[in-house]
Amino acid sequence: MFPNRADLRSDLPDHGLALLAAGGDRTAFGHLVRRHGAQVRLILRRMGADLARADDVAQEAFIAAFRAIADFRGETSFPGWIRAIAIRKYLRFLKSEQRWAQVSAEAALDAGRAILPDPDPGLRRDLDQALQALSEMERISVTLCHGAGFSHKEAATALNLPVGTVKSHVKRGLDKLRARLAPDSLTLRKVG
Repeated sequence: MFPNRADLRSDLPDHGLALLAAGGDRTAFGHLVRRHGAQVRLILRRMGADLARADDVAQEAFIAAFRAIADFRGETSFPGWIRAIAIRKYLRFLKSEQRWAQVSAEAALDAGRAILPDPDPGLRRDLDQALQALSEMERISVTLCHGAGFSHKEAATALNLPVGTVKSHVKRGLDKLRARLAPDSLTLRKVG
């Protein structure tokens, strides 16, 4: 039996699927959503979004990405591009909720960074619980710098904060995470 056309598309790399989607192929875009949706929701959860908010923002991000898919040129990775869209949408949500001052959701985000792999579900659960114990700014700063691979300067630009303030939030956040988690069970490191 021959595989159908949709099955063949699922084997394409992201850039190929994006090209098909730009031509109006909704099935190709659906493959991108299935391939990267969980990681988008994960970064939003680690930034502090509850489960429903992470789902809503991820959905909004993918809708925006579908509308703008013709603009995706493959200069960055598709996962980085969609995560940047989702992060901007979540920062806009926080700004609209006035949960903290001076958030710049229009900052230029580095979309080409990868999220650290998280293969151990127990470790992921422990880390997520520990992240929830941080203040909002500590959680967002740690997530951007160690989950999404932003430099301190990139995170400061995204958050419209001084670099020193972001560094302080990251340091305090990491110190709290280390205190909550077993010292040998987690190593947070920068990507890149």
